[in-house]
Amino acid sequence: MSQAARKTAAITGASSGIGAVYAERFAQRGYDLLLVARRGERLQALASALSARYPVQATPLVADLATDEGQAKVAQVLSSDPSVSVLINNAGIARLAPLVGAALQDTTAQIALNISALTRLTHAVLPGMKERNEGLIINVSSALALHTLPISAVYSGTKAFVLSFSRGLQQELAETAVRVQAVLPAATATEIWDQSGVPLAALNPDTVMPTDAMVDAALAALDQGESITLPSVADAALIERFEEARAALFSSTNTGKVAPRLLPA
Repeated sequence: MSQAARKTAAITGASSGIGAVYAERFAQRGYDLLLVARRGERLQALASALSARYPVQATPLVADLATDEGQAKVAQVLSSDPSVSVLINNAGIARLAPLVGAALQDTTAQIALNISALTRLTHAVLPGMKERNEGLIINVSSALALHTLPISAVYSGTKAFVLSFSRGLQQELAETAVRVQAVLPAATATEIWDQSGVPLAALNPDTVMPTDAMVDAALAALDQGESITLPSVADAALIERFEEARAALFSSTNTGKVAPRLLPA
């Protein structure tokens, strides 16, 4: 890729796990990298390793996206750098516990990182992408966007937002060359479990996907044109039926009349 045509992939939560794998995969594809995370030493080590391994420039940007200051710092870079043609909103946390008895800080931290940061960074990068009529946003949601456990009311709620937000953007950008993919992993072997309240060791190993396999599957889906990807779901017809049922259910709401079953007897 010539210097004039160089493109940058910005990746949040890049210091480990899914973000680090995405960083390597986009380096393999020839993208320069803007690596965002709060752990500076790990971020610098990854940037140095990828710059040595691939003919790309990897720039670390240390920021805590759970804070307003960190979000503003990254948003400013994204809004002012026209080379950023890919944004991977990967940073996120899980605090899996019943709401009653949970620390309020755990709830607000999930909302700040999983929703507010993702939305703010998208808001920062999208105008430039739309003006250039080129770009890609990958939002990492979760299979728990589709289902809620007794311990996942907040986490599932945040990931459901990511899915709905992505769907809305896909429709908003349908007539442009800017793409949005929502990725909904099931259990994946990352460090998110360390502070989640549910250790990775407590899960059935057969249900946990390796991180590199998850990212490779998501990228294969992207290359095939998928806009909503569940990397572990083998039956594509099941996804199609879900989408059809969802659309039919919404369509059935537009009657302006009370459902007969809810009318006074």
